[in-house]
Amino acid sequence: MESCFLILIYTFLLTFCAALSFAKDFDFFYFVLQWPGSYCDTRRSCCYPRSGKPAADFGIHGLWPNYNDGSWPSNCDPDSPFDASAIKNLTSEMKRNWPTLACPSSDGFQFWEHEWEKHGTCSESVLSQYQYFQTALGLKQKANLLQILQDAGIEPDGGFYSEEAINDAIKGGIGYPPGIDCNVDEGGNRQLYQIYLCVDTSASDFIECPKLPRGRCGNRIEFPAF
Repeated sequence: MESCFLILIYTFLLTFCAALSFAKDFDFFYFVLQWPGSYCDTRRSCCYPRSGKPAADFGIHGLWPNYNDGSWPSNCDPDSPFDASAIKNLTSEMKRNWPTLACPSSDGFQFWEHEWEKHGTCSESVLSQYQYFQTALGLKQKANLLQILQDAGIEPDGGFYSEEAINDAIKGGIGYPPGIDCNVDEGGNRQLYQIYLCVDTSASDFIECPKLPRGRCGNRIEFPAF
């Protein structure tokens, strides 16, 4: 009887530890916004979604759980596949705010599937699939990144701006300095590509980034039109 009891206790502890391991705490989210003009203005170019050319605004790339040391979890739950029907009433808003510019043209579902299965499943202790996408849409509206830059005189007009000016504008609007990522156009110019904002583990508030991604910008950054 005692041995059976010990086996039960051992089994419970293993199950409990496995559950803790699956729901491994992460330290913060990166909320990543992408400028479509920079995505398209490269040798690789781009393809507009089947719904047409997106608006000239930052689009969501993803909401990514991260650790303070710079590492991140990924593909945390193979038993939680993407379910398009679960976000049916978000689809039109996602096409506007979370478009894909990858070729060939698509409706976005493959992109969203990738984001959920690689990143979203690692935040299931906080966000359901529906909440994951809904929360990202809300964060984009809350950030209003393009307006913040335009209010600081930084326009997507093909002009060049300093990294310091872009950083100061976003810090003034969000409250915290961002991570700024650049890519390269066909002329070899560094251009504003992605902005990393950090969000707390409840995915409700912007926070000081525990670790900023390494940028590739220099101090002369083009902000191309789209």
